[in-house]
Amino acid sequence: MSRSYGQYCGLARALDVVGDRWNLLVVRQLLVGPARYRDLLDGLPGVATNLLADRLRDLEFAGVVERRSADEGNAVVYALTPWGAELREPVEGLIRWSTPRMTSGPGGDHFRVDWLAVALPALLTGSRPATVGIAVGDDLLQVRSTRTGAEVGRHDGCDLEAVLRADAPIVLGLAAGVLTFDGTAGLVDVEGDESAVRAVFSRA
Repeated sequence: MSRSYGQYCGLARALDVVGDRWNLLVVRQLLVGPARYRDLLDGLPGVATNLLADRLRDLEFAGVVERRSADEGNAVVYALTPWGAELREPVEGLIRWSTPRMTSGPGGDHFRVDWLAVALPALLTGSRPATVGIAVGDDLLQVRSTRTGAEVGRHDGCDLEAVLRADAPIVLGLAAGVLTFDGTAGLVDVEGDESAVRAVFSRA
């Protein structure tokens, strides 16, 4: 990479790699899972195709991203390297830090439900084991909660103890502890065992 702060400092050298515009959002997309170039483009509304290509090339050169063969045909997917995957912790820290800026809602900003799959593990603190669904619009995420945290992804067809239906700001507010179930009457709908959903979003 040609640009550098020229400082022998861990933060400066980290920013040499991921500090450029869009780099950490590319990482966010790949924290969800390996993705083809078109999928990355769709998941990063507003990025120009040539700029995304430049960012992927830079991240690949730095050892954060690698290309892999897809299961079918000669297709290529982009994925985080083991070193790149270690960015999950600082990304989750930034998500927690952003809570005051998220409380106003999306406004006119874009939203993708897959972004919740990165945000929720950062915000949920762990509870009794439970597997629940989070439905936002027509999309269904699956949350497997343990006493140490949560795994979040697209619903894989497994049995769910309950499904919470709500808009994304409500889901994020509950996960961050800014909102409570008792304070969101009429804004959420729970199908199944409500105690399982409450346990997942518990701040205890």
